[in-house]
Amino acid sequence: MNLDNKLIFFFSALGAFNSIVLSFYFLFFAKPINKSNYFLGALLAVLSIRVWKSLFFFFNPELSKVYLQIGLSACFFIGPFLFFFIKSKISNLKESNKPFYFQMSFLLILVFGVGLLYPYQNNIELWRNYFIKIINYQWFVYILASAFLLKNKLRKLLAPKEKLKYDEVWIFSVFFGVFIIWIAYYTSTYTSYILGAFSFSFVFYLSGLLLFYKRRKDFIVLIKKEKYANIQIEKSEVNQLLEKIESILSNEKLFKNPNLTLSIFAKKLNVRPQLLSQLLNNNLNKSFSQFINEYRIEEAKHLLKANTNLKIEIIAEKCGFNSNSTFYTVFKKVTGTTPSKYMNQ
Repeated sequence: MNLDNKLIFFFSALGAFNSIVLSFYFLFFAKPINKSNYFLGALLAVLSIRVWKSLFFFFNPELSKVYLQIGLSACFFIGPFLFFFIKSKISNLKESNKPFYFQMSFLLILVFGVGLLYPYQNNIELWRNYFIKIINYQWFVYILASAFLLKNKLRKLLAPKEKLKYDEVWIFSVFFGVFIIWIAYYTSTYTSYILGAFSFSFVFYLSGLLLFYKRRKDFIVLIKKEKYANIQIEKSEVNQLLEKIESILSNEKLFKNPNLTLSIFAKKLNVRPQLLSQLLNNNLNKSFSQFINEYRIEEAKHLLKANTNLKIEIIAEKCGFNSNSTFYTVFKKVTGTTPSKYMNQ
């Protein structure tokens, strides 16, 4: 075995070995004990069996056909374990186990029945021309069914402003990982047979890095929140800041800027955005947008009294509102009436 093959074998086998270790962890040691851990452990186990079979056959073409049959048969269970793992995660493990037991029982009977009636070593052409295709298509059908379960979360994934939770990153890592492995095996006749095993290791470690990064990022955000939550603003500082805010808003009328944000206003005050947010929430019981909108509504009331000929749309724009609908909604919430009725009164 040359150096290139040794490296390929090492990296492919490393992922498969770690996957086996991780499957044992999820099946027997993971806490809390739940169905999703069992499904994930089983999924990693059957994937590992498939990968080990590919590795040994690639480097030893004379491998016993029994091992080839076991490796291919394991593929029949990859799709179902993926589907039920995702389903258990999304449904919070409240649904019945009957569909899983029924499908697993059917597949076990089918796999053992076909294996006994048409063993690989005596029916090589039958397996290569038909059974392998059936296995791949069955695997792909379960991938499509899993994608259907994830349709709402996939929309969230595509939304630029939506942030995924740790569990959602975990689910997507497993789903896309299995999909990539399926593509690698399905296209192996055009590329290389070992690509499936190599892609498994790549996906395995990439998913681990993604999950590590997400957990670390969430941990840092949590620490920051706790840090700022423990900061208490002195009463004298509160009064000084409120007076400064009142002065700037009254004199410079920054609220007329429709693009005014907490960060921009905090920079104007020369304070941290977190400190300004804490000041408004803890001392005035208001969010930043609510606080600024009240200033805008006061300006709108003044304009409605002084300029009865101005269109309401112009008044909304002059007060810093981006849209008329927002102006109407906020005005009624603050004053209890609509701009038109207020002007008539």
